[in-house]
Amino acid sequence: MATLSDVARAAGLSPTAVSRHLNGRITLPAETRARIEAAIDALDYRPNLLARRLSTGRTEAIGLVTPEIDNPFFAELAAAVEVAAADHGYAVSITSTRGDPARETAAIERLRDRHVDGLMLMTGTPQDGTLAAALEGLTNVLLLDEDIPGPDLPRLFVDNTAGARAATRQLIELGHRHIAHISGQRGVSSVEQRYAGYLEALAEAGLSAGPCAFGRYRREFGEVAAREMLAADPRPTAIVTGSDEIAIGVMTVARQNGLTLPADLSLTGFDDILYAALIDPPLTTVRQPVAEMGRIAFDTLLASLNGEEVPRLTILPVTLQIRNSTASPKGLVR
Repeated sequence: MATLSDVARAAGLSPTAVSRHLNGRITLPAETRARIEAAIDALDYRPNLLARRLSTGRTEAIGLVTPEIDNPFFAELAAAVEVAAADHGYAVSITSTRGDPARETAAIERLRDRHVDGLMLMTGTPQDGTLAAALEGLTNVLLLDEDIPGPDLPRLFVDNTAGARAATRQLIELGHRHIAHISGQRGVSSVEQRYAGYLEALAEAGLSAGPCAFGRYRREFGEVAAREMLAADPRPTAIVTGSDEIAIGVMTVARQNGLTLPADLSLTGFDDILYAALIDPPLTTVRQPVAEMGRIAFDTLLASLNGEEVPRLTILPVTLQIRNSTASPKGLVR
């Protein structure tokens, strides 16, 4: 089995230089790096990962805490983080908390116990100060997608308010005046921001809020909320939802009630999950830049691990994807 010294000899370098290169502690000229890589390939060199981790004090793993890994948005974001991490030789340990604050706290303790080098934390619960206290004194943590007030940690979010505002404005421009809203749990930052965007667009148009329901970013909750809203008299002509999963639940109940989208009901989602464009009708929704989020999240955390200054707040733009689930209300002549 080839050793580090064999690689160094073949590349015409010292073992120290090769070791520092492999550990990311030195930047070498392109020609020198090429010699090292050629020697590694020719000798089929495999580094002793345990020895390297002992020497660097790193696990070469990061933790990713997500509320629900079975939710397509969170699954897609986790996949994007894994791709970015793999490009740098890092593994990702994923914890799905299922809305349990105790599981979130346990994941934070894994960082304290050095089971992982850093942590990306996506909370799905309203904040009462417990997580802020658990994070006290920690570095190498990135708050991703949802905020936790208090800790001085880097944050990476999307512009939730602008997204919901754009979705609501589109419905208003189509002629809707009775617009409802269904979203996740109150007290969660993205829920509050999307609700604010919905209200802002209505206020700009001089309209009052329609019926609103808050629960979870789940298809099942969309069904529960829609059963009540669509049975009301008058029922809303359009619904702005806080997630594509909720929107799909609304679609299900609308069909059960004999309603046709968008002729009888216009509907918008949020996330642009993989099959949002494939359902019937294709869903008008707010697209989050998931691949970019995953890459920037890992790059930010890696920079923090390397002792570099990182932005304290990054907000990525979103875009409204207009598809066939929205149209002017029935009977409106435009």
